[in-house]
Amino acid sequence: MNLNKVDLNLFIVFDAIYTEANLTRAGQIIGITQPAVSNALARLRESFNDPLFVRTAQGMVPTPMAQNIISPVRSALALLRVSVQESRIFNPLQASKTFRISMTDLTEAVILPPLFQRLRRQAPAVVIESFLSHRRETTSDLAAGRLDFAVDAPLNTDPQVRHVKLMEDRYVCAMRQGHPLASKPVINLDEYLALTHIHISTRRNGLGEVDLALGKMGLQRKITLRSQHYLMASNVLQQTDMVMTVPERFARRHALHFVKLPLNELPNVETHLYWHESTEQDPANRWMREQLIEVCREQVIRENEAGAASLLDVNVKQPLA
Repeated sequence: MNLNKVDLNLFIVFDAIYTEANLTRAGQIIGITQPAVSNALARLRESFNDPLFVRTAQGMVPTPMAQNIISPVRSALALLRVSVQESRIFNPLQASKTFRISMTDLTEAVILPPLFQRLRRQAPAVVIESFLSHRRETTSDLAAGRLDFAVDAPLNTDPQVRHVKLMEDRYVCAMRQGHPLASKPVINLDEYLALTHIHISTRRNGLGEVDLALGKMGLQRKITLRSQHYLMASNVLQQTDMVMTVPERFARRHALHFVKLPLNELPNVETHLYWHESTEQDPANRWMREQLIEVCREQVIRENEAGAASLLDVNVKQPLA
């Protein structure tokens, strides 16, 4: 018998007939009509090439074939019921589940440390697989279940992909401490263009937000290194007089000197969380969404408090007029 061609619902009918020994009562306990039960039994008989039940004065009596398979059938049905029930409940403390998340190394550095502090307390057996998926494949990867989440800038995604904004930041021009321009509180556009730049992008080619803004002004900056990795670029920055335009969060985390960009039209950089609508009501997916959103919310609060404290410290140190 080829199970691929058998409707598994037929085994529910089989169990009901075996229990009740009566087609009408079997239909009543599973919520279908007696003719539907008869039809299901006929299909089972064809699949097993066996009568399975014989009608007698005492009711439907199982054949030796039916007696042989009832135990594994009931075990399989019980396992399915447990699996369905567990899919509706997610207990983090007991769950052994892997979540696959696409994010950049910059996002990993911001999200993963506080996330794992939470997981060790709340979900010690949960595993995170973090990698960077190609943006053009994000929608298909989420739909196919190859990804549970993507954390990225705003994307042109399918309507079936849900998203929520996690964080927002401004771009700054970052450089090493001790850079020739590090003593200046601001730089002008000419000074910015005279510098050599590192450009960070997950794409192999194409213009970034800065280059698009400069292009509208008929200007172009000098990019001498293009990379997909923020952390590597920071190491290069520390040993050269190059600069890079990055979110302020990154510059602060790596103790880089930074100044406001001499570009007024550049939008803030946003970070969004993406998931597929098919997982919208999944308890595990919903729980992890809540963790990621809360981790980022707490991160933003800490950064705002640190920024306010830093500004206060600067003001205190200012000489009195």
